[in-house]
Amino acid sequence: MGILNKEQVRDVIKLYGLKDAKGAHEAVKDMFRDVIQGMLEAELETELGYSKYAYKDKHTNNSRNGSYDKTVSSSLGEFTIEVPRDREGRYEPIAVKKGQKDVSSIQDQIISMYAKGMSTRDIHRHMSEIYGIDVSAEMVSKITDKILPIIKEWQNRPLEALYSVIYMDGVVFNVRDNGQVIKKTVYIAISVDLQGYKDVLGIWIGENESAKFWLNILNDLKSRGVKDILISCVDGLSGFEEAINAAFPKTDIQRCIVHQVRYCCKFVSYKDRKAFCRDMKEIYSAPSEEAAIEALENFSKQWNAKYPYAIKSWENNWNILTTFFKYPQEIRRLIYTTNPIESLNSVIRKTARPKRIFPTDDSLLKTVYLAIADKLKKWARIKNWNIIISQLAIYFKERIEDKI
Repeated sequence: MGILNKEQVRDVIKLYGLKDAKGAHEAVKDMFRDVIQGMLEAELETELGYSKYAYKDKHTNNSRNGSYDKTVSSSLGEFTIEVPRDREGRYEPIAVKKGQKDVSSIQDQIISMYAKGMSTRDIHRHMSEIYGIDVSAEMVSKITDKILPIIKEWQNRPLEALYSVIYMDGVVFNVRDNGQVIKKTVYIAISVDLQGYKDVLGIWIGENESAKFWLNILNDLKSRGVKDILISCVDGLSGFEEAINAAFPKTDIQRCIVHQVRYCCKFVSYKDRKAFCRDMKEIYSAPSEEAAIEALENFSKQWNAKYPYAIKSWENNWNILTTFFKYPQEIRRLIYTTNPIESLNSVIRKTARPKRIFPTDDSLLKTVYLAIADKLKKWARIKNWNIIISQLAIYFKERIEDKI
């Protein structure tokens, strides 16, 4: 659906006497100027508390005091607006601040609202209520679509040859597809480079996890320059172990202990959960793998008769649940859980919550990307990285000695 229907388009063509693309551009520029002008008038009305001709509603000694011309530039070119004034000089324009010569940021404001989780219709309503202007939901969608090429470029950017750690996880959302609402998962990869800084390597939208799906993602990373990953930390992602063994056979895999604990607790009744978790903690908090094996044996004796599936999960996945025991405490804390990606996922969920159902994959992609972009600004270097990289240099000497 376009911003204007066919009848409205004909009215615009007739009103502006449009005959070519240049005329159409000037018409759009005129409409954008009117939008800015309307925003300024609405701001002053809010400041004074009464509309332009509603003097009976006036409850202030302040009043309008004409306007002054101001030439500004935008992505559509230069145009002149009339900035209203108040008699007491208290009014400070927000839409076009004093000294501001470029108003292209109006689009940035709309993208910023979208990034904070507001739907296109919420933004339309907000602009209408605050500024008294009609920025349709379709227009908001078109404005935010401008970040799609940016996302594509970001998604295809070259990567480093080696990463110390990569975390991988997924978040499920409702997306409309061919008239039906289906669940789709946004898969995200967070890396830790050799300088100790985190980054998001990419976003992938899919319906079902499988070894083939994960292999496609890992091959995407390889095509963008990744040649080696020292350690990968994941939750119980279906098919991931098989895929990473095929793509990066030297990579150590650690399954997230927090996810393992949650999974096991699904089989346990509420009255047993406290004691069950206390005994289970003895496994993953053990000082060594030998001590962990002994703790698992004791755990099994205590709970296997009642909750065999929980015990079986530890036994079947022991090799990838206990990888972290190979390393010192500093590296263990870095890899035993996918907390870094869980923290990012919580931000994404919070941003996406107001939308509930996404109309398209692109709509979901825009929301996730903007949430990630905001989070990336706040990430700092990993604590105690100098110690961690010194330890990694010992354990993976041949693979990283020429890169640090």
